[in-house]
Order: sequence, then structure tokens, then C-alpha cells
Amino acid sequence: MLKPALSRLWRDERTLQFGTVRRHARVVEQVDQGIAAFLELVDGSRDTPELIAAGQGLGLDRPACEGLLASLARGDLLDDAEALEAALGGYPPPRREMLGPDAAALSLVHPEPGEAADVLTARRRTRVEVRGAGRVGAAVAAVLAAGGTGTVTVVDRGRVTGRDCAPAGLPATDVGRLRTTAAREAVHRASGAAGDRPRPAPVGAGPPALVVLAPRDGSAAFTGCAAEAHELMRAGVPHLYVGVLEHLGVVGPLVVPGATACAGCASLTRQDEDPGWPRLLAQLDGPGPGRARTPACDTALATAVAGLAALHTQLYLDGVVPPSVDGWCEISAADGMARRLRLPAHPACGCLWPAAPAPATTAGGRR
Repeated sequence: MLKPALSRLWRDERTLQFGTVRRHARVVEQVDQGIAAFLELVDGSRDTPELIAAGQGLGLDRPACEGLLASLARGDLLDDAEALEAALGGYPPPRREMLGPDAAALSLVHPEPGEAADVLTARRRTRVEVRGAGRVGAAVAAVLAAGGTGTVTVVDRGRVTGRDCAPAGLPATDVGRLRTTAAREAVHRASGAAGDRPRPAPVGAGPPALVVLAPRDGSAAFTGCAAEAHELMRAGVPHLYVGVLEHLGVVGPLVVPGATACAGCASLTRQDEDPGWPRLLAQLDGPGPGRARTPACDTALATAVAGLAALHTQLYLDGVVPPSVDGWCEISAADGMARRLRLPAHPACGCLWPAAPAPATTAGGRR
């Protein structure tokens, strides 16, 4: 089928353009009435032999039909309708309709026929864990669920307060409820799943494909959640830091243990620039009078940060390297500007040091 995400615009009476964004736009020239009618048939309801037979019925010869289909394929205008139907077929109709725009967008980012279907299928088999059910974390979880991530779990303690609520995450009607329960229901609603009550996530399914660290006070943006980071690094679990601290929203770094710069690299780099940073960090990274009395978290900024974090998560899971790898992205509530900052691995961190070789042994097990 012709990719449904692309508009069809006539540049003149004989020139048809597919798409408006320059990166994806393609032009088909010398389009007469027969070719225009043939293009209308490329809608996913026929396979190639059936299309060619239908084209011949319109007065086009076989080489013309085959050449036109080959040209459309070279221009990344075709997708595999059967593969896409199979990828969406396991969902109930309302859920399938929800994912239609996501699938259409994926067909442009992953242009080979059937590639978008493969990405959707892989997403459905993926589990992501979000740690933190505040304005950012709950929204990240909901967006990931809506985008086709198969299992999204949210880990947090305590009960929902008004500070946790935002339009994309937990509603104000959840104030007073357990955060884990409210977040699980938010994910359930966002996914469009059938039934009123979400089922608990499966236990013992192995580590998640990615952990999103989004504590409610935004401290992940600067403290790096040291204890959790150490645990995830040792377990080899990829993880993404996200939060809003004061007026600044931060997404990243996304850490692939042993392969990319980590939060420790960021902390050591900050220490190189400010020798007093370790003392300040110690006060931020634990309970005490140093923390803000009312953590700032602008609603619009939190929503933007959550969306960007979910997008970076999806890119990583889909096999694309997001800009939060070996770096992080900042969004300022002061001016609305977004920028990426590079994060090189710090030589003193050790996160990328090669593992020491095992000592040589003889057949008897002695060196």
C-alpha cells in the first residue's frame, strides 16, 4: 500500500507529489488518468500480481505497472499492508485505531516495507519500568503505554498529592490514593486496554528493557539517583534520567552500562567545574533542610519533558540512538528553549574501563 501518512498533492495537471515535508516528499511525473486510477488501487487490499492484473484492466501494460511499483518502492512510498495488519491484529479495534497514527509515523521513520510493523511488534513485547509517579513520571508512563509499549510498570511509594497531578499523568481526582494504584490505572487508561481494572504486571519476567528514573522532586536531573544508578549499572540495565528542577527540565543521560557515559561522568564533570559540587550534592541527595520546601515543577514544562523523555525511550527501544545518549537535553521554563549538551565519558569514572582479563588457568584449574 501507499503510505497513508503522506498527503497527495497535485503540483500541476500531470505531476503528483506525495508528502509535504521535504525529507519524505516524492514527485511522480507524467501522471495520466490511467496511472492516477492505478495509484488509487495501491491501498493494501491487493498483492502485487493482483495489482498488475487490475492495472492491465485499466489499460496499462505489465511493464508499466511493474515499473511504476518499482519507482514507488525506490522512493520509500510503499509499505507492507499485510505485515502492518498482522502487527495491529492482536489489539482490540479501539486500540488498533489508537495506534494507527503511530504506525503511520513509524512508516516514515523506518521506511522499508514492513519495518514499521516490526517496530510495533517489538514494542508490544517490551517492558519499561518508571520509578516515580509525579508530574513527569506518571506522564512518561502513560505516553509510553499509549505508544504501544507492551508493559509499563510504575514504582513509587505513598499517596497522591496535588503536587503529583497534571493533565498528562495523574488527575486531581486521584489525590489521596496510593501512587502505585493510581499510576497503574493511568497507564491502563492511556493504553486503551479493554476492561475497567488493570491487571498487575507479570512478576519474574526478567529485567526491564529500560528504567526511567523520574523522582517526584526532580532530583534525578542533578543527583543522578546514586544508589539506584549503582544497582542498575551492576545489573547492566539501561536507564534514563528525567526531571524538572527549579525552572529547568532535563532529559538524560540515557545510560547503556559499559557503552555510554553515565551519571557519574556528569557528576565528575560538574565537580571539575565546581569543586564545591560534592558538598552540595550530598545535601541534595538525602533528606534534610537543603531540599526545596516546595519543589518547582511548571505544568507545561513537566508535560514537555515527559513527552521528550517518552520519545527518547521509544527511539532507543526502536533501535535509534537518541540525543540523550552521551549527553542530555534541557528545556527552560524561562524562555522555552531546548538544547542538547554533550557528555563525554569522564576518565576518572571507570564506567567504560575495560574489564580486567581473567587469570590464565591450566587444565587442573591452577595458574
